[in-house]
Amino acid sequence: MSTSQFTVLMPVYHGDNARFVRAAFRSATVEQQLAPSHVMIVVDGPVGSDINRWVDEISTTKGVTVIRLPQHTGLANALNVGLQHVTTPLVARVDADDISLPQRFAVQIPMLEGGLDVVGSAIAEFTDDPSQPQTVRPVYATPGVLAKRARLSCPLYHPSVVFRRAAVLREGGYPALPRMEDYLLWARMIMHGAKLGNSPEVLVHYRVGSGAYARRGGRDMARSEAQLQREFLAMGFVTRRQYLRNRLIRGALYRLMPTGLRQFAYRLWMRLLRRGGQN
Repeated sequence: MSTSQFTVLMPVYHGDNARFVRAAFRSATVEQQLAPSHVMIVVDGPVGSDINRWVDEISTTKGVTVIRLPQHTGLANALNVGLQHVTTPLVARVDADDISLPQRFAVQIPMLEGGLDVVGSAIAEFTDDPSQPQTVRPVYATPGVLAKRARLSCPLYHPSVVFRRAAVLREGGYPALPRMEDYLLWARMIMHGAKLGNSPEVLVHYRVGSGAYARRGGRDMARSEAQLQREFLAMGFVTRRQYLRNRLIRGALYRLMPTGLRQFAYRLWMRLLRRGGQN
């Protein structure tokens, strides 16, 4: 069993459900086969009374640190603030409404110890009951294949990652690009020689609300996508041809298509990933 110290980093904000937050926290701490040595909770701005009570409860727990931000600043800043206060070399990213399976850190932390800088995993989507997932999102597991495929799609599922704190801080932390901050960070890390990998095993059950497919599209997402691709081109992560392909497929088509069609396209892409394998 690994002896490395690592910190669970979990932001919460006013839109979170207190019941889901409690379940996510338990799944990433006391229910883990390999428990974290520390937990960092970043409260991103004012929250409701239920979450406030929970924060007050766990703030006195040994190994738990709570940071309260006076205003809601967004995920990237909340994570960056948390990273500045983390004291362990390894960090596990946890969403406030997902479920980490008991073996998650026992699988991922040794992969970091083996030389990787960031490790994600396959995830399974669920709507109401985390024990009844509907869709598995596969991953590319081989680092070389992962880096190649990253030119078209995000190579890691953000709620599933663990990483070396120093490797992320070398890139300046998470960039301020709403909903795309993780993808841009992984691209920068790949460009600078970081080693990214995935466990093909499902290690996180990811909560999908009724508006999930709608949130993946729209003009705001299209603008973020366009900015992301411009960043990729400027830093040499994609070629001009790949840039134009991504602007067409990821931007104009996927982000702006009707929600029902986007859901169909997404599920088709997941099936193609499963058929193509994740090596």
